[in-house]
Amino acid sequence: MLQPSRGAARGTEKRTEAVALTVRTVTPGSALAGNRLPRTTPWLVLAGALLASFALFGLLAAASGGTLSVVGAVLVAAILYLLVITVMSAIVEGTRQAMDRFVTGLVTGAFLLAMVPLVSVGITVVSNGLARFDGEFFNSSMRNITGEGGGALHAMIGTLLITLAATIISVPLGLMTSIYLVEYGRGRLAKTITFLVDVMTGIPSIVAGLFAYALFAVFLGPGVRMGIVGAVALSVLMIPVVVRSSEEMLRLVPNELREAAYALGVPKWRTIVKVVLPTSIAGITTGIMLAIARVIGETAPLLITAGFTASMNYNLFQDRMQSLPVYVYTQFANQGNPAFAFFERAWAAALLLILIVMALNLLARLIAKWFAPKTGR
Repeated sequence: MLQPSRGAARGTEKRTEAVALTVRTVTPGSALAGNRLPRTTPWLVLAGALLASFALFGLLAAASGGTLSVVGAVLVAAILYLLVITVMSAIVEGTRQAMDRFVTGLVTGAFLLAMVPLVSVGITVVSNGLARFDGEFFNSSMRNITGEGGGALHAMIGTLLITLAATIISVPLGLMTSIYLVEYGRGRLAKTITFLVDVMTGIPSIVAGLFAYALFAVFLGPGVRMGIVGAVALSVLMIPVVVRSSEEMLRLVPNELREAAYALGVPKWRTIVKVVLPTSIAGITTGIMLAIARVIGETAPLLITAGFTASMNYNLFQDRMQSLPVYVYTQFANQGNPAFAFFERAWAAALLLILIVMALNLLARLIAKWFAPKTGR
């Protein structure tokens, strides 16, 4: 008689084990048999932790005669949820999965905790600023206004002109500096420039305002207040941001593109203009928009350099010029009668400033999408 070979016997054993494993996998109630908690378990544990925590804090509030602490109840519920879900996961799923669930809970909790002040600020600004978000606020200034009424048109024009002038000053200087550091800079000079740019990134805004004021005071005398002085102060804050963001985007351009252009006999300056810059234009534009959003809300340098006024001023090189951040500050600091009118104007200007920053970020994303290199046909 023919005896089955050892290879055939081993194959039969493997098939038998596979069938047995399949049978065990599809056995009813295999959610726990496979060392995995059901998907609804974390939500049920979270709901139970919230109910237990709010019930405990409600009893304490009723016993002491005080109010229910919602923040304390939520924090205790979060701690209770982490403990219970970690213990359950360790018993059913093992130590590694339990640690994964614990860290996931910590990260999610940190994210929600970070969102609380952001959402709170947004709700507060919107609820307080909508009261004066009307036509008069957008088409009138504060000239001859001592009480109710008035608007922030002069501050909007001032913010637009000062920020535009600062952008015109900062973008060419910052972009050319980044091109030099990436394409040409070598040795001590490039390292020194990089070090100075890093130092300028951390300069307080008030120092930039003092620098611009002192610079113009040398030529025009003390007490000078003009929009162009504020633009120079903002450019001091913008230039390092533009340099660093543009430098990182230029370094992301593959060297193969440069080498291909050089192999065709294209000069280096033309390679930068026609190959390097178009490839990185999306990231550079995003960095510029973020730099503008970073300085458009600065108050201290503009308070020193541009001052504040209640009248319209379209000339950057003459007299004081109002801006939205300084407008918010003056409305809060110099309250008149009735006080609520000044508060409403300040909150409306703050809401407008937030909307401008959001619009700039949205515009940066759209520009990055439009100018991004096309990889497909």
